Amino acid sequence: MSTYVSESAMLRQLGDRLAQLRLALNLTQAEVAEQAGVSKRTVERLEAGATSSQLTSFLRVCRVLGLEEGLERLLPEPVASPVAQLTQQRQTRKRASGPPEDGAPDDGRPKRWVWEP
Repeated sequence: MSTYVSESAMLRQLGDRLAQLRLALNLTQAEVAEQAGVSKRTVERLEAGATSSQLTSFLRVCRVLGLEEGLERLLPEPVASPVAQLTQQRQTRKRASGPPEDGAPDDGRPKRWVWEP
């Protein structure tokens, strides 16, 4: 069973949620549009899930409706990989093994272990 949902279905669902939240805040489409600095028609399109809506307009409406923190949870800042963290700190990667003891050349063979009294 596939869990794929089309983009148009997701946009409609997002639009429905925006409309429900706007109504819960007792705001008209015109009020949201004015506060967001977009046209009323843009708000109508966003709530209808129209695919031609620009992301900037969507973000402005989300800001008016107090949804900015939810967007941070939706798209959290990625965590840098350990290699990237080292690069950012300008450190070089080091091998787990140290240099050969007693100045002996490292020929790749394991050293013979000696029991010390």
